[in-house]
Amino acid sequence: MYHQLTMKDHFAIVRSYIKKLNYEIVKEDVAKKVFVIKRDDLSIHNLVIGINAPIAIFEQFIFRIHKNHQAIYKNLLVKNRDMVHGAFVLDQTGQLVIFRDTLQLANLDFNEFEGTLNSLGLLLSEYSQKIEDFSKF
Repeated sequence: MYHQLTMKDHFAIVRSYIKKLNYEIVKEDVAKKVFVIKRDDLSIHNLVIGINAPIAIFEQFIFRIHKNHQAIYKNLLVKNRDMVHGAFVLDQTGQLVIFRDTLQLANLDFNEFEGTLNSLGLLLSEYSQKIEDFSKF
C-alpha cells in the first residue's frame, strides 16, 4: 500500500539533505515551509528552498539588471543550455536575475537534491566574472 508523505515529512527530508551536504541553515520557517541556506565555500548565499506541494522550489538572487541590455539576456539564455539543473530566470520586474530550479517532492531523492545545489555552485564558480560584469550594466 502506498503511503503519502505529509508536508511535515517533506520538510524533514529536505532538512536532512541540507545537513548531509554541510549547508548552513540561515533561516527555517516551518509554517511557511521555507529554508534559507548558505555555503560560503561554494559562494551560495541566501538560497531559498520552498516546500510547496507538489514541488520544492530553489531560488537564489544572482544580480540586478540596471537597464535593458539584450546582450545580457542573450548570454544568460545561452548559458541556460549548459546548466544541468536549474536556469536563470527574471523576476516579475524583469530586473532581478535569479537561479531557479524545481524538483518533484513525490520522488525527491538525495542525488537529485545534491545535483541542483552542485549545479548552482558550479555556475557561480565558473561564471562569476560574467556575473560581476553583468551586474555593472
